[in-house]
Amino acid sequence: MSRWPLTVRGTGAVLLAVACFFLAHEFSIPELLYVCVLLLAVVAASVLTVHLVGRSESVTRAFLPDSVTVGRTVRVRLDVTVRSALPAAQGTWRDQLPAGLDGDAGGVFPALSSATGTRSEAVALEYEIEAQRRGVRTVGPLTVTSTDPFGFARRRHVVGGPVSLTVAPAIVDLGAVGDLPGEAGGSVHTSTNQLGQGADNLVPRHYVPGDSMRRIHWRASAHRDELMVRQEEQETTPQAVVVLDRGIHRWSPEAFRAPGEDPGFEEGVSAAISVVARLAHEGFTVHLLDVDGAELGDRVEAHDLAGVEVLAADLATTVARRDLPLEPLVRRFQATMTGPLVLVTGRIDEADAEVLAPLAAHSALPVLLAVAPQHDALERAARAGWRAAVVHPDGDLAASWAAAVERGASRVDA
Repeated sequence: MSRWPLTVRGTGAVLLAVACFFLAHEFSIPELLYVCVLLLAVVAASVLTVHLVGRSESVTRAFLPDSVTVGRTVRVRLDVTVRSALPAAQGTWRDQLPAGLDGDAGGVFPALSSATGTRSEAVALEYEIEAQRRGVRTVGPLTVTSTDPFGFARRRHVVGGPVSLTVAPAIVDLGAVGDLPGEAGGSVHTSTNQLGQGADNLVPRHYVPGDSMRRIHWRASAHRDELMVRQEEQETTPQAVVVLDRGIHRWSPEAFRAPGEDPGFEEGVSAAISVVARLAHEGFTVHLLDVDGAELGDRVEAHDLAGVEVLAADLATTVARRDLPLEPLVRRFQATMTGPLVLVTGRIDEADAEVLAPLAAHSALPVLLAVAPQHDALERAARAGWRAAVVHPDGDLAASWAAAVERGASRVDA
């Protein structure tokens, strides 16, 4: 219930009744006393009507689309069902929005006729909101302010409860990886299957005793003047790894408290999922890891746009973690060679760059994106072989990505 149960019209009626009461006694006009009693009686009846007459309401809330990324808008549809014994005049409604969502979530609630028994009246309401901060945000409850048919009294109804809306990190359209050596670039990639299984492509290898004569590659044998046999080469999907560094000492404390609180960490999360989307589009199977090797979601297969959206939704609640050194990441790849390896980190210094230096030699495309590099950290990383660039919270992520993948290892973004 509102603290003051009367509308402006009802308040004016009470004030007029009080004025009539004093004027009736001051000037001995009994008719004004009748007007006073009538106004007070009507106002009292209006208050009793809106507060004592039964009225039931329910609401169904739907989001179109079901989830949204930062910077996008989502349409909210409210289907309100009302059953009341008496008609209600035009009122107002407002849906409660949390921090991180912005929009005009209110308006005029239409007048209703009486609906007794099994009859009910349905009201459809719509509005748009813009997602400004990542996280799982609760929308609602709905508040409906109704009035009596005379418009003297009002009552505020809280209808339904809050509903969660997933706000995923923004996915920025990054530029193509480009024509890079080895398995780092291009949209069609192959790798040799040394077991000789499959029959996608055929390449010659040296003859060894026991090989079937039917597998001899006569043209290659004539060219090399020694027996060669057909070695089957099987097409496989190349792998890429994106690492989102969540170590709290490389971000601000706000990144640990809740999603959407630290602009730098938000830019890092957006950069990570944007790189995943770019590499999947390029034909890579992409794994998103933390610096300790923990999976931050299911791997995204090549060209799987739906998988990118699912992974983005998984990152809606991601926050920074305590005590995550960089050394486990280096040890993870020290005995292997991988395709593109993109590390998204925050406030790194020269010591961190020194730790990461050996890792660059184990990737066909080592890319380092730092939100807040300290001093000469990126220059040190670039000298070790990283393609490094700064990612500013209020800057152009696509430009930073392009600067990183297009430059040689000896250059760095200033």
